[in-house]
Amino acid sequence: MDLIVRDARILRDGELVKTDIAVQGKTIAAVAPALTADGPELKAEGCLVVPGLIETHIHLDKTCILDRCRIEEGTVAEAVRETAAAKRGFTVEDTYERGKKTLERCISHGTMRMRTHVELDPGIGLIGLDAVEQLARDYAWAIDVEICVFPQEGMTNYPGTEELLIEGLRRGARAIGAVPYFDTDPRKQIDRIFEIAREFDAEIDMHLDLAETTQNMQVEYVCRKTEEFDRGGRVAVGHVTQMSLLPPERFNEIAARLANAGVAVTILPATDLHLMGRSHDHAVPRGVVPAEPLRKAGVTCSISTNNVLNPFTPYGDGSLIRMANLYANVCHVSRPADLAGCLDMITESSARLMRLGDYGIKAGAPADLVCLDAANPTNAVATLAQPLWGFKRGRKSFTRPRVQIHRHAH
Repeated sequence: MDLIVRDARILRDGELVKTDIAVQGKTIAAVAPALTADGPELKAEGCLVVPGLIETHIHLDKTCILDRCRIEEGTVAEAVRETAAAKRGFTVEDTYERGKKTLERCISHGTMRMRTHVELDPGIGLIGLDAVEQLARDYAWAIDVEICVFPQEGMTNYPGTEELLIEGLRRGARAIGAVPYFDTDPRKQIDRIFEIAREFDAEIDMHLDLAETTQNMQVEYVCRKTEEFDRGGRVAVGHVTQMSLLPPERFNEIAARLANAGVAVTILPATDLHLMGRSHDHAVPRGVVPAEPLRKAGVTCSISTNNVLNPFTPYGDGSLIRMANLYANVCHVSRPADLAGCLDMITESSARLMRLGDYGIKAGAPADLVCLDAANPTNAVATLAQPLWGFKRGRKSFTRPRVQIHRHAH
């Protein structure tokens, strides 16, 4: 064997088990206790090993632009306006270098699969796509990057945008996104996105219902279109902050609708906390959708980063563990099983959302392994457990030594 990981704790069918993991080439050859195989050994020392974290929703093309933007209001409209102005000056080289910084941070925190949204419109053209495609090629040794092209500044009201989205899909983007709330005709945009997705057999991943009131919600319309186009299991919606404002009965009604239609939900706690509640001077709403009732209803949920160091989210380090912990704090997650569920939403549930059939720690799967400095999923989220090392397709991709305390005599 090329590598044997000894004394690892993994999740198998929802149960925590201690095992060894043997790697041959790019794949996992065997998973069993006390393997007798020979080969170089790496001791996990009873730590939790997971099959690589998954970032389902991030924006590499517009990361790290705080030095070019002004944040005075902290609103969604300002973020779009400031980013739109900044991106007119983007170049392929500049976008690549900024995206590289964030991508390397994500890799260092254990992310091994990613869906990144890339803006296409006549103002930016294909600059973001060119840069992110190159990033995906250059870092394929450490992370699988999937591209979702989308119209941030509208589509029906921005001539030429649709053609660029189609070009992005022709070039290999696996998913198409939407931002209906910035289109003059939200439902026309949604309709057209479903039509284009059917034409190219693409996944759909929409920014949806990002607002501080419950007016003009589109989530049920998206469910209806998902059923009409038979896209169940291939549609995700991110944000849906408006759902966080609903009373339980109405919330549960929509949760059942999402589950029946096969529409997944991505929760973006850092961005939604930053942008929502700006119109309130007291009793400020958090704007973060609670995942637990959605999951209990059968909805696939993921937790993700969204933006890093730009007007939409002026902070971030690419750590999905930190994002899961932030979500847990905001949504009062405290039961051990629910805390463990937060880890599931950056691993197994995210894999379901992205339809990654080869995901997991099992014989024949890619040897994508991340060791977290925790004994179980609950503690991994509760303690912000650091990823200690990672292997992508059997090759080491990062290491992070444990902190050492230097004791001194009084």
